[in-house]
Amino acid sequence: MSVNPQVSPALVFVTLLIKLGVLASLASIIARFGQFRRLLFIEQRGPRQKLLFATYLGVPFMLGVLARLLARYQGTDVDLEITVVAGLLGGTIVGLVVGLMVSLPAVLIGHEILAAPLAVLYAVVAGSARWVCPDKEEVWKFTPFIDLSLYRSIKRRFQHPAMDWQILFFLICVILEITRITLGRMAHGRLFYLESPHPWTKVLIVLGTVIGVGLLLRIWNNTRMERKLEEQEKVLMQARVDALISQINPHFLFNTLNTVSSLVRFDPDTARTVVLKLSNILRLRLKAQMHFLPLKQELDFIDDYLDIEVVRFGRDKLQIRKEVDPETLEMIVPSMVLQPLIENAIGHGIGPKIEGGTITLRTARRNGRLAVEIIDDGVGIPEERRPEIFDSGIGISNVRERLKVLYGQEFSFTIDSQPGKGTSIRLEIPEVSGPEMPAPTESGPTER
Repeated sequence: MSVNPQVSPALVFVTLLIKLGVLASLASIIARFGQFRRLLFIEQRGPRQKLLFATYLGVPFMLGVLARLLARYQGTDVDLEITVVAGLLGGTIVGLVVGLMVSLPAVLIGHEILAAPLAVLYAVVAGSARWVCPDKEEVWKFTPFIDLSLYRSIKRRFQHPAMDWQILFFLICVILEITRITLGRMAHGRLFYLESPHPWTKVLIVLGTVIGVGLLLRIWNNTRMERKLEEQEKVLMQARVDALISQINPHFLFNTLNTVSSLVRFDPDTARTVVLKLSNILRLRLKAQMHFLPLKQELDFIDDYLDIEVVRFGRDKLQIRKEVDPETLEMIVPSMVLQPLIENAIGHGIGPKIEGGTITLRTARRNGRLAVEIIDDGVGIPEERRPEIFDSGIGISNVRERLKVLYGQEFSFTIDSQPGKGTSIRLEIPEVSGPEMPAPTESGPTER
């Protein structure tokens, strides 16, 4: 069956445009799958990953070959382009699987028996090119803008003589397309190819293959770079949160060690109790390197911390009251988020008050959000000291910054202080299903 009649230049041009549109559309659709994006990000794939990668590449483009055979749409058949790209990105094995997969309909339905051997040739050549290329990033640099690529390559060649992999990939596409056309002419219907009697149209056919390969690589490289940026953004956010936590922990440790230092001379037993409490806290911090945990675990940590503070201030001067809603105990909170706020209430509220006072901790669940209130009946914060404590202090400013990094606009943080009456700190955060870190946002928090 003849599937490659010599057609008019206009029809060849339209067919090439359709082919590029099919390539761009299928490449964009495949790139939407998260698993495919992860596979693009991996350069050295295992056997299972190679098979999965080949499936993502082969199945959609095999349907394009079927559309060409059943509906006579020649522009949907891009078997050469996808096999070459599969070989360049995944190696010879991936190229062979993809090539045989997309050539299967041509062999079984179209009786184009040379389609499979040619697919093997495409895969071996492209896979070998990837294998000999020392820097796999050179594959991703291949661009459909051939004129600019050739200009830069020739310029570099004169300045620094060396192997130019972009020229090699370009020549591979050209030679394979010319080979297909040549064998197709001799095969008399046993191989699909585009043909035209006009020389400039033949050039367009060959360039169409080169541009098609470059277009696929360009689209998927953009997807790959987007994933790289996402990974870097996560790493930066992790580093930012780690830096904030590293500021909070030494601050707490410094105050506790001062307490031990003041006790060790006149009350060694109590000092030993404080050291044991501190060791429990540090063991928990070192054992669970998580940024999120259930509220119940955070409250257990707060209990140890408050036991230390009660020893420091005395039971007659520091009273603790808890009003915890049982429904909130399994809700997820950032670790070490409450301790700096309670420390602030004790240090700036209860500490300066001669007769002492009470710290009240309340939690409630409202509309799928966790509300936490820390209230003290201490001396309150004078107006002139609020910027120093609320905006520059290590405790409150770091907690607010962590919440901003983790929740963006999805949290609220309110401070209400009245001199002589006390201070109330109230925060609300959205409920999350587990200890996953929420995605960062660029916008700031909602503060009242």
